[in-house]
Amino acid sequence: AYRLDARGVGWVGAAGAVMSDDRRQLRLQPVTYEEAAAYVRDKHRHHIPQPIWKFGVGVVSDVGLHGVAMVGRPVSRALDDGWTLEVSRCCTDSTPHVASKLYAAVWRAARSLGYTRMVTYTLDTELGASLRAAGWERQTRVAARQWDTPSRRRDYKPIRDRWRWSIGDLSEQPTRIRYVESESPPLSQSLQLPWDGLVRPVP
Repeated sequence: AYRLDARGVGWVGAAGAVMSDDRRQLRLQPVTYEEAAAYVRDKHRHHIPQPIWKFGVGVVSDVGLHGVAMVGRPVSRALDDGWTLEVSRCCTDSTPHVASKLYAAVWRAARSLGYTRMVTYTLDTELGASLRAAGWERQTRVAARQWDTPSRRRDYKPIRDRWRWSIGDLSEQPTRIRYVESESPPLSQSLQLPWDGLVRPVP
């Protein structure tokens, strides 16, 4: 949707608006859930923010925020294995390369936290060029279904087939070490804070 202008120094959008060189100096920035959710509400074409949240990232330049990615546990229980995260929303202002930068960044972050796979979904009409550019692979066609129920109204969801994309390999996962709380923990403990010499109870 964008091309270099006649001078080869600025980007021209579909509406003919020229973007300055500053807009191409893209960098990553942490975002809070509130920031990411507000951006998705303002700019996403067919979704509202998901309430499931692990972390998020934005892409910015000197002229503002150009996109966000929201990451959480997989919505599908079959995929929620403790090793997989889902990019629930990726939303941009159509600045070139922002989406692929977001998809690559969240995967690096997930890997650094020990996760071995990420998934996300696109509508069947979307080509997924940004995902391919970031190293993701198209996996499975997911048949359309109605998510709206009397207890949870979800009329905003488009009712159409989607593609599931993934990156990573579940075969890489080591044995998962789980911690189980002791059945009979002590009623109280004492913690002495070295900087003030006080002894304080710890529940």
